[in-house]
Amino acid sequence: MQKLTVLYKHPADPKAFEKYYKEKHLPLAATMKGVSKIEITKLQGTPDGQKADYYRMAELYFTSPEQMQETMASPEGRATVNDLSNFATGGVNVIVGFIENDI
Repeated sequence: MQKLTVLYKHPADPKAFEKYYKEKHLPLAATMKGVSKIEITKLQGTPDGQKADYYRMAELYFTSPEQMQETMASPEGRATVNDLSNFATGGVNVIVGFIENDI
């Protein structure tokens, strides 16, 4: 299974981020065909109580690398990616990985 992870850095205005993320971005992401599962995490910090390097994490799962590429190249995928600049004021890192096993 292929996984695309979006790591959101801390936004300038967390309340504005949350409002836009929940009301606009997540519904837009939900229009993408071919996504097997989406997990959204609001990060709380490190195990020793420090502030996390990232504010939120979104994980999108696909059945194959080809499915991920097809989905992300679709009009809905491109619109979702292009929407990031509308609210992710802290910036984002996007990484791709292949899940080797489920433990």
